[in-house]
Amino acid sequence: MSNRTIYELPLIELLPENLRSNPDIIAASKAVDSGFLAIVDDVEKLIMLPRVNSMCEDILDHLAYFLHVDFYDQSLDIDTKRKLVQESVYLHQIKGTPKAVEILIETLFDEGEVTEWFEYGGDPYTFRVVTTNKSVTNERAEEFVRALNTVKNRRSHLDSVIILQTEQMDIYYGGFLHVGSYETYKQVGE
Repeated sequence: MSNRTIYELPLIELLPENLRSNPDIIAASKAVDSGFLAIVDDVEKLIMLPRVNSMCEDILDHLAYFLHVDFYDQSLDIDTKRKLVQESVYLHQIKGTPKAVEILIETLFDEGEVTEWFEYGGDPYTFRVVTTNKSVTNERAEEFVRALNTVKNRRSHLDSVIILQTEQMDIYYGGFLHVGSYETYKQVGE
């Protein structure tokens, strides 16, 4: 028997020999084949998470609701929505850990890391977020805190958000070196 796909193999060939000659069975298997092929084509649409990158925004919004993506906002751009939906199952598994906070920060704000209280000498059960993303400012602070509260554990509290800023600057420096000596010359014989 050659390797054939589900699309190429009719049901009649899967039946035992004694049923293959019955006209009612032949008619029934042909009817099942045509209906089965229509269903098989639609089954691919049920596979959601691997197809997130090709889904339209309306479907993403419904899928986010279905997967309980707590920090999902319909006003986000489509790429961020896709990232949130793709990571939602994993984030629910690690909810309440510093890793969950880091993943959320990286998804919503592109970059950042969590520093726990014992790493910087803070009060117990506090943490701070360090990021270089300049967009994490007062305009997005409310969104940031709302998103953060959905993945952190309840006993931990945000101590501060540190925005590291690096600037390209020209540095000019100069120097000089002076080498000299003291010499005395005498004129000899005239």
